[in-house]
Amino acid sequence: MAVDHAPPDVSGLSDDGVVAGVEVEAVLPATAGRRRVAPPRWARRTVGPLLLLGVWQVLSATGYLHPDVLASPGTIARAAGGLVADGTLPAAMGVSLQRVAVGLLSGGVAGIALALVSGLSRLGEDLVDATVQMLRTVPWVGLIPLLIIWLGIGEAPKVALIALGVAFHLYLNVYAGIRGVDAQLVEAGQSLGLGRWGLIRHVVLPGALPGAMTGLRYSLATAWLALVFGESINADAGIGFLMNQAREFFRTDVIVVCLVVYALLGLLADAVVRTLERLLLQWRPTFTGQ
Repeated sequence: MAVDHAPPDVSGLSDDGVVAGVEVEAVLPATAGRRRVAPPRWARRTVGPLLLLGVWQVLSATGYLHPDVLASPGTIARAAGGLVADGTLPAAMGVSLQRVAVGLLSGGVAGIALALVSGLSRLGEDLVDATVQMLRTVPWVGLIPLLIIWLGIGEAPKVALIALGVAFHLYLNVYAGIRGVDAQLVEAGQSLGLGRWGLIRHVVLPGALPGAMTGLRYSLATAWLALVFGESINADAGIGFLMNQAREFFRTDVIVVCLVVYALLGLLADAVVRTLERLLLQWRPTFTGQ
């Protein structure tokens, strides 16, 4: 005998969930009442460094990490406070920042100028690119003895070393950015009546801007690395000078303070470039992760 499974009659269901005088309880998913709130990104990014500091402090407190090998975070913090209080660290930072700024400016101008000459003209490429590609394969740190002979032991070799490291990174990325501009965009500009300089200004240079910003980020990282080597050339001021003094007296706390300052200055410079990228490259949507 067939059984008719007719759907229940819900025509009498009112808005408050009552059917024929009987209250019906709504069934909701188990996770509907609670929603996970993810911690902010800045909090997640600090987990690793804080965990490292905690392990470091525990190893120092238990004696597994001897102070002569590496000072504890507390000792380093006190050393940093003392260097800031007597003005030693701010003065050294000012000298180092000036060296980086001058080297970055001079090397940036040279690298961008050579990239424009080589990237915008076939004749310029033939005259410039081969020479630059040959010179960039030479380790710029290995040029320190020659720089000392040519420029002495003052500020000039330190700034020149930073400028060399900056120039090659900017040249490569700006040149690649120019030559990576879509040829169809150039043809579209020509069809709209743009001349050579109009194409360069409105099509080529904006298209090469992402590569230039990438080159600037690499250049800043190289500038701080070159500063470390440059300030080892008979420096009488700067962060590297503090490190050399601390090495002679086995002050690992001061050495770590200087290394932390180098790292923080590098991170600050990278954050500035990231801000410039967001401001100048708003027209280029990019993938930011999921």
